[in-house]
Amino acid sequence: MTGKHTLMLIKPNAVKNGYAHEIFLMVHNNGFKILAQKKLQLSEREAQAFYRVHAGKPFFQGLVEFMTSGPIYAAVLEKENAVTEWRTLMGATDPAKAAEGTVRKKYAESVQHNAVHGSDSDENALNEIFFFFSAREIVNAGGDIYQLHDILKNEQ
Repeated sequence: MTGKHTLMLIKPNAVKNGYAHEIFLMVHNNGFKILAQKKLQLSEREAQAFYRVHAGKPFFQGLVEFMTSGPIYAAVLEKENAVTEWRTLMGATDPAKAAEGTVRKKYAESVQHNAVHGSDSDENALNEIFFFFSAREIVNAGGDIYQLHDILKNEQ
């Protein structure tokens, strides 16, 4: 089953460099609906929790430091096959290997400072969305995302 929702994060380097508006325009121009968005700054604890799957890896502490170094934007995107479509638009993690016209080709500085984050699966998309947003913050999503939120809550 492929989902219609994914999480997008615009990372501190892209926000600092003034690229957030252009990234949101790319998202819109590629047929995504933005159902929710917010600007925030992650605490060290929040960044550690969000990236806990990478705990213990050599890059983990640097990732946490980077993600807490300035404000980010979090957004819920909607489109058929949202995870795959957003990952395609993001481009490869390494901007040198990213396809022309992708977000990372245009705005990333390096593998570590790659401008944006996107969920890697439908299941992770829902977990990541609800890390940053409550169901009431997500507008015009229809019933499906709310039902999935309830399912996830009941599984915990």
